[in-house]
Amino acid sequence: MARKTTVPTMKDVAEEAGVAIGTVSKVFNGQNVGTEYKKKVLAAAKKLDYKINTYAQGLKSGKTKSIAFLVPNTINQYFGMLTTEVNKALKKHGYKMFLCCTDYDDSQEQEFITMASLNKVDGIIGLTYNPKLVIEEGIPFISIDRIISPSIPCVASDNYAGGVLAAQTLYNAGCRKVCFLRTGSTLSNEPDKRKSGFENECIAKGLDYDMKIIDDSTSHNVFFEYLKSHISNGKIDFDGIFCVTDTLALEVIDMLKQTGIKTPEDVQIIGFDGLKPYEKDEYFCSTIVQSVDQIAEMAVTLLLQDSDTMKPPLVCLPVKFAYGGTTKKSFF
Repeated sequence: MARKTTVPTMKDVAEEAGVAIGTVSKVFNGQNVGTEYKKKVLAAAKKLDYKINTYAQGLKSGKTKSIAFLVPNTINQYFGMLTTEVNKALKKHGYKMFLCCTDYDDSQEQEFITMASLNKVDGIIGLTYNPKLVIEEGIPFISIDRIISPSIPCVASDNYAGGVLAAQTLYNAGCRKVCFLRTGSTLSNEPDKRKSGFENECIAKGLDYDMKIIDDSTSHNVFFEYLKSHISNGKIDFDGIFCVTDTLALEVIDMLKQTGIKTPEDVQIIGFDGLKPYEKDEYFCSTIVQSVDQIAEMAVTLLLQDSDTMKPPLVCLPVKFAYGGTTKKSFF
């Protein structure tokens, strides 16, 4: 007898399992059926090497089982980590991720929103920077780090608490004159609260503090000149520095190294994000750690919730301090 070479169908699975084709359909579409029926269907599908046609399912249900993830790029390690975790979270729910690297292009962001309105994806999770972004009512959208409107949920770390924790940590490590360095978007977003938390805790602790804040379009040489202006006779005015990201913290460490200032001997430095070298446990620097996996899981969970379910306008997830060699270990 010639070997059957055609691709197995749902009808073939039903015949192999000894059940009605409607039962097979219910199993593959996640509807309730008896446990024994489900076992038979899955065993038959495995035996026949039956592959579910998710595209055809999507045509029938009006769902593509895919979600667009908007992110500026994946070169930035934090964005790369977040991309990985969002993809993992979507896979757990049976969804595919459509990665959209926007490179901070406002028109690209709006274009991907339009894709969702045309039902090419079932929803969007995004880190967006377009101040005029228009999201039509009814498009499932979850924002990360930016409150766009009260009707669009935002998922973020507790950035304010992170700023407070950075100030507390530097104070407990013996620092008494500290500095905050920030570079970022001019658009108001949740990471701005790192500054507020740090400043308020410095005031509460009686810490002498200074701040240098620039936007993304400004050269980081401004920080170098600023730091050099606070160095005289081989000593720096600050004994602690809080940088808005780990990436900036590493740049600052390198800048200070060029002037002969050592970290943490001369100045202790804390970053924000929790970045690590690939497949290693230690951190690049002492840092306020964001739970990237929790951010991703929460964003996916909120997006896939029933549209009629009340969703919070803002979810803040906890942060923690982690030692990474740029603060004095004796204090921890």
